[in-house]
Amino acid sequence: MSVLMVNESADFTSLKEILGVTDGNLASHAKALEAENYIIVEKQFIGRKPNTKYIATKGGKKAFQEHIEALEKLISGQ
Repeated sequence: MSVLMVNESADFTSLKEILGVTDGNLASHAKALEAENYIIVEKQFIGRKPNTKYIATKGGKKAFQEHIEALEKLISGQ
């Protein structure tokens, strides 16, 4: 089964709202994902406001797919 990623990227504020986590929690997880080369972090200014965008890498998408498959096996009892 192939997992479809809905968004190729997401910004910090959107992820924080979707996941319901604190700034520090999201930042630490993002740092760990970036260290494993699962995401690329792009920082820019939109107007005068800073904006951080996270983009899944090919390796990150593959790791996510493998994680979903492992969860499906666990749930199905295989």
